[in-house]
Amino acid sequence: MTDVFASLSRLSNWQSILDLALVTLVFYGLFRLFSGTRAVQLVRGVLVFIIIFAILAQTIDLPAFNWLMRTASPMVLVAIPVIFQPELRRALERVGRSAPLWTRRGDTSQAQSLIAEIVKSIEWLAQRRYGALLVFEGVTGLAEIVDNGIAINGDVTSELLTTIFFPNTPLHDGAVVLRKDRLLAAACVLPLTDRELADSQMGTRHRAAIGVTEQSDALVIVVSEETGRISAARNGRIVRLDSNRLRALLNDYYSST
Repeated sequence: MTDVFASLSRLSNWQSILDLALVTLVFYGLFRLFSGTRAVQLVRGVLVFIIIFAILAQTIDLPAFNWLMRTASPMVLVAIPVIFQPELRRALERVGRSAPLWTRRGDTSQAQSLIAEIVKSIEWLAQRRYGALLVFEGVTGLAEIVDNGIAINGDVTSELLTTIFFPNTPLHDGAVVLRKDRLLAAACVLPLTDRELADSQMGTRHRAAIGVTEQSDALVIVVSEETGRISAARNGRIVRLDSNRLRALLNDYYSST
């Protein structure tokens, strides 16, 4: 406790306060970046371990234990990036995803017409319980996913979307990738998330939706083949939607692209 009070007593000038604030900001930023991934548990575990180790080192004289911790620390620092490489890459991608300030807004009437076409097709598919997976590209490019599908590069229309996802058609078993008002490709294969889904009614399409949003800033709309329910995934999270929330979500997407 003496060391704690001694450290606090040194906060007598603005440099010390700034120093403490920056350290706090770094840890807060780490939690924000890793939120929703397995790495957040790692960060918490490391912090708890550091606190316990610091308390033991200050209160009890344990030379062998202190030596072990000092020796093991470099190995742990090397192992963390290897074990959690996907989560670390995802976190760093989030830093660079901020859209440019000079991005021009599209024509409002054209965007509303496009949204109406998409909502119409999704509602039609949901009513008939035809499974569908629509990926809306964000700032992060999805060229690798587009390349593994069937190139279309056509206008987004409700007729095209419903035809693609009609059961037993060659392109229905996969995802379509949209970039603004263009449908780039169909029958695309998406990466599946490693996380366990709490909702037992969510299947492979939902796992694929979460998986691609864990690795990019894409927006994904899912229509369940089993229940006909509509869901949306973004930033590794998935929620149920009704028609009004779907339209609002698409409005938000197209107003920011």
